Amino acid sequence: MTLLLSALSVCGQNDYFVKTKGAKVVTRADGVKADRGVTAEEPQDFIAQNFRFYSLCDWKPGMKFMVMPEKYDLIVNTFCNASTGREVSNGKLRHHIMVYKGHTETDDGHANINFRCPDDGNDYYYQVPSGSFENYCGGKMGVPTLAYLGDVDVAREKLKGATLFTNGTVYYEDTELNGDGCEEVSVPKGTEVKVVAVGVGTRRFPVKLIVADSKGREFFQNVAISRTNSGMREDEFGGGNVHHTFKGAFELADEVGALAGEYAPYVNKTVYTKYRTTMQNASGDEVNIIRLSGFRIVQVRPKAGSKRVTMTLKSTKTGELYTKDVAIANESVIGDIDGQREDYYAFLFGEGDVWKRYNVSAAHRELIRQGRVAKGFTAAEVQLAKGKPRRKVKSGSGRMDWIYGNGQIVKFNKARRVIAVASF
Repeated sequence: MTLLLSALSVCGQNDYFVKTKGAKVVTRADGVKADRGVTAEEPQDFIAQNFRFYSLCDWKPGMKFMVMPEKYDLIVNTFCNASTGREVSNGKLRHHIMVYKGHTETDDGHANINFRCPDDGNDYYYQVPSGSFENYCGGKMGVPTLAYLGDVDVAREKLKGATLFTNGTVYYEDTELNGDGCEEVSVPKGTEVKVVAVGVGTRRFPVKLIVADSKGREFFQNVAISRTNSGMREDEFGGGNVHHTFKGAFELADEVGALAGEYAPYVNKTVYTKYRTTMQNASGDEVNIIRLSGFRIVQVRPKAGSKRVTMTLKSTKTGELYTKDVAIANESVIGDIDGQREDYYAFLFGEGDVWKRYNVSAAHRELIRQGRVAKGFTAAEVQLAKGKPRRKVKSGSGRMDWIYGNGQIVKFNKARRVIAVASF
């Protein structure tokens, strides 16, 4: 699906604008370096440590933004020229850098939030709609149209060249060198990528991360990291916006690697599914996986801040790759087999090649997957197909009947081969 970005999108004007597919960029207008605002007691989490959220109340002179109008902003102007007091079209200021200068209270009781624009050398202000600056600054709206470039600058320094893993499946490719088009592309979850460029995205999602996979294919995601001036609260980044958060889109390989050691014994294990389940295929689509499907675990990627891991599994039958989030520790067994239990490794997977382990005849495998039993089945094959019986009844002649809760009786001879399947 091809998406056409509106006038808010990137246009190759300066080096804050980056493109996939090798698009050229030129020198940007110089601005005042943004304050990164790292707190005195830095958390260990990479994002919290390097990308501090600034409410408008905490803005400091020198913080740098870019005018990134959305459709509504092209009708309702944001800024006034400080020299003339007249409104200026957001379309005219589109992609101009604004450097914060502080706020002032006017004689008529209004509050102005002031900026210097190094692109045209003019001063501008945004007039608070109503009330004092102190009353307004604690809200979520901030100054309309402005994308916070402090996050872009830090991301460029900290993330360019970094190795990441994809946490989502939907990303984008630019479709024109200097235009506004982009195309939605599917990427397998857990793909290892390298950050090749960092630039500006949109007001809400100001950091554009262009990454490349091992084959050199480039794609990008616009993400909000600190949420400074995004116009959204933290709780509004759930649901449809989660893939536009850094952690919803990517995970740092370094953070994953720090946790990966304890999961190393799982890598290269051969496993099979005990139950029907779902996984994501290489295109990011959710697909049904039948029971007793064989896989080799090729990667276990811990999820920072979670007790779950993302497993990449290769089908032993087709060679196709799949991913699934799995709980290694048993957090809960509440619910049925299709609920929480199946996400627990020990419930979902059996280890080894199930067919070799139980010496299953090739002719019997499809029937077993369907939960059916036929004459000639061994006891092990019956148990794979139907599970453990409710009870076993021996006869005097050495025969044995396995009785199941669905009213089915599986009859064995002395050699423990099925001779009949009956109902009662």
